[in-house]
Amino acid sequence: MKELIDLPGKTITVKRKQFLKTNESIDTNLYYIVSGSLKVFILDGEEEQIIRFGYRENIIVSLDSFLTGKPSNFYIQTIKKTVIKIISKTEIDVLLKSESNIFLWTSILEKLVIDQIEREIDILTSSPSDRLKRVLKRSPQPFQEIPDRHIANYLRMSPETLSRLKNLDSNQCL
Repeated sequence: MKELIDLPGKTITVKRKQFLKTNESIDTNLYYIVSGSLKVFILDGEEEQIIRFGYRENIIVSLDSFLTGKPSNFYIQTIKKTVIKIISKTEIDVLLKSESNIFLWTSILEKLVIDQIEREIDILTSSPSDRLKRVLKRSPQPFQEIPDRHIANYLRMSPETLSRLKNLDSNQCL
């Protein structure tokens, strides 16, 4: 991943609640998060449906738009002040001219696909408690960096249910 981070992209600081990408826009950038946090979501009517979080040392990308160069329905928005390194598709293409970097790119794509599969399993898991346990086991970091109301949305439960489950788990020392 160091090769990717060392690419000549620019590093910027983005204020809280700012959009990096909006609905039906094309985004062929990859974002490496230096600090802060953001969310990837779609709108279902007026309601946000969060599908992914990004936080320190994560890569976030609107993968469909990045790969096809076509508009995507995803939004990417900062949750709090976030420092990101923006790496363009052109810079990635230059990186991939070296055969040794193809393995790096493949591993990044594999991680993104595995993350998406894990997300689908989270959504299909019927019990709110099971969804919470899966996410906590996989990555406790969001619970330290992302507000509970966003995590509740991601887990498809009310903030009150999330709070109750977290209190129950802490009382049971799970």
